[in-house]
Amino acid sequence: MQTILITGAAGFIGSSLADALISKYRVICIDNFNDYYDPAIKESNIQQIKDNKNYTLYPADICDENAMSDIFNRNSIDMVIHLAARAGVRPSIEEPTLYMETNVTGTSVLLNLCQKHGIKKFIFASSSSVYGALKEGPFSEDMAVANTISPYAASKVAGEVLCQTFANLYKMNIVALRFFTVYGPRQRPDLAINKFTNLIKEGKPIPVYGDGTTQRNYTYIDDIVDGIIRCFDYNEKPYEVFNLGGDETVSLSELISTIEKALGKTAIINRLPDQPGDVPLTHANIDKLRNAVGYQPSTDIVAGINKYINSL
Repeated sequence: MQTILITGAAGFIGSSLADALISKYRVICIDNFNDYYDPAIKESNIQQIKDNKNYTLYPADICDENAMSDIFNRNSIDMVIHLAARAGVRPSIEEPTLYMETNVTGTSVLLNLCQKHGIKKFIFASSSSVYGALKEGPFSEDMAVANTISPYAASKVAGEVLCQTFANLYKMNIVALRFFTVYGPRQRPDLAINKFTNLIKEGKPIPVYGDGTTQRNYTYIDDIVDGIIRCFDYNEKPYEVFNLGGDETVSLSELISTIEKALGKTAIINRLPDQPGDVPLTHANIDKLRNAVGYQPSTDIVAGINKYINSL
């Protein structure tokens, strides 16, 4: 049985991925349970899996070289899926140094340990934010990513560059996946769909930045997990970057309308100015991933919102 190490493994995507892998792989999970949001949410995410014989949890920080080295020394690891990061565009503007430390230094620590231990397969969670404030889509992987507008986005570009460097230096097989607005059960409480759903249910105003015309390529969690797993056997190039997104773009106004219909309630809108760091559009061209590994998202926004709300 192969052993897969997942960083950020108690979070939204990490715990969902661990659930999908645990029957076929030994899963080693690293998470530092920081206070970006209530750590009890992460504890809940892993409640059903933590006692599985194939599951091992290490509460540790990826920037702690000694702790990471100890974990790598204790385990024979076949693959690393690096999801851990300081997330969020707006908080990164307030604490850029923290974001660079976690997202860049932490990635470097993991890549270096993979090199030392001969671990050749590494999957890196990047972000659609690397494309910056483009006003027209779809976004393709060959577009320039030098015009980022938040420290978070810059940290993800830096992570991609590190991955490419290690792949070239040490003949590692590294895939960087640019996630496009992931949603679904276990979604972080600071993200729009979670926040809007709860506030609309409670009859409270929802904060809407701008005029509602901003668009996002929302991707349901099951499609994200499927895309990650499909990249396990990809080895055509030492380093490759793929967009991992949905099949449609949805405006903020359309998103709110979809949530309203699913809940059977009308939102109270608190209109606010545009936020620094927010991009007007994310729109994934997923042809490259589709052609490489057969990826095809299967959950549209209406079905995904209904699945999410039914899970609450």
